[in-house]
Formats: sequence, C-alpha cells, structure tokens
Amino acid sequence: MPRNTYFRPQFSADMLTVDCFTFNPFSENTYLVYNQALSCVIIDPGCYTAEEKMRLKEYIAHKKLVPQLIFLTHTHIDHVFGLAEVKKEYKVPIYGHPLAAKGLATTELVAKLYGLTVDLPPAIDIFIEEGEKISLGPSSLDILFCPGHAPDHLVLYDPQEKFMIVGDVIFQQSIGRTDLPGGNFDTLMDSIHRKILPLPSETILYPGHGPETTIKEEITNNPFLK
Repeated sequence: MPRNTYFRPQFSADMLTVDCFTFNPFSENTYLVYNQALSCVIIDPGCYTAEEKMRLKEYIAHKKLVPQLIFLTHTHIDHVFGLAEVKKEYKVPIYGHPLAAKGLATTELVAKLYGLTVDLPPAIDIFIEEGEKISLGPSSLDILFCPGHAPDHLVLYDPQEKFMIVGDVIFQQSIGRTDLPGGNFDTLMDSIHRKILPLPSETILYPGHGPETTIKEEITNNPFLK
C-alpha cells in the first residue's frame, strides 16, 4: 500500500511484526506488535472517530490477533483517544509509567481545550518502569524511561530485532516538543543522547508521528542532534 493510506505495514521479522495505523486530528501513530503465535500488544490507541475504532478492531479480527495488553508510551491526549474503547473491547491490562496516572487525570480537560470530546480513560492497571520487560512468547521488549517531552514517557526496545517504539521522543529529522506541561528541552535531549543514540545505528525508530527512521539517519540528518 502507498504510505499515505490509512494503514501502513511497517516491519516484519521471524519473531515480531510491527504494524502502524495513523489516527485522529493529530496524525498519531498507533502500533500493533505481535508474534508468530499472534499474541499482540496495542501501543498508544489513538483512534478517535467511530470509523477509526472500527478499522482497528476489524484489522485485529482479520489478522486473528489476540491482544495481551495495552501499552502507553505517554498519556498526551492524541495517544489515548481510543483507550477506553480498546480497554472495553479486549479487557486486557493497561501498562504505563507511574506518572501516567496523573497524565490521564487531565484528559477530559485537555480535550475541552482543543474543542474535542473523549471518553473518560480507564486507570492504569500495571505500572512499569525502566529495567522491566514486556514479553510476547519467547520475545521481549525492554523498557526505557525517556522523559522530556512528557514526564511519564517510556520507550519499547527490541535488542534482538533492533527496533524501538519511541513515541514522541524523536521523529524523522525532529524531536518531541517540550512546551507542553511537564516538558523540558534539556531533559529530552539527555534522554535522546543517553538512551537512544548509543544503541546500534541500524535500529529502526517507530515514532508517534510521521514515518519510521533509523538511529543512523537521525545522527546524520536530524538538525537537533548536530
């Protein structure tokens, strides 16, 4: 499919597959990561309209995926529009950083500021922090804490297949904004330089907005990293 279609297949390997949907007025990327047994993690469910929610549901059913958990890289509103719907549909635990509870508490207020509506998001079920892992069968994803864009920001890293779900920490030739509550430019740059850039240069980065990139491409081309 062309890149500007609603669904973008991103990456497939022997162990894990990463699929991406772009949702809501903020063009947020929602990811499905699943293994060969079809066990699935839903990451940042940003589906906003009824059509978007149905597309995600139909795709999961079509692929016969079995959601195991919902993972939040952070709790900015564009990453949680569909959280209540996805939780209700699949009845799986929501994983997030301990600070994510505070972020979710402001969701309705932020929606009103943007002139949007959102279902009251459910609470985080399982708090998770750096050093822990999320397992899908024999595969596992490392948790890295990368604040700066948001205080509760986590990143998922697969060191075997060399890919990361980086949320809004870093984008293709850009970085996450730091002018929102809890944002801090120096903290964000520290997260990028200490947690992401030292990893293998061929590591694929799947961001919360825009196309995928690699660490090598960003070291070479990202003006914020010069």
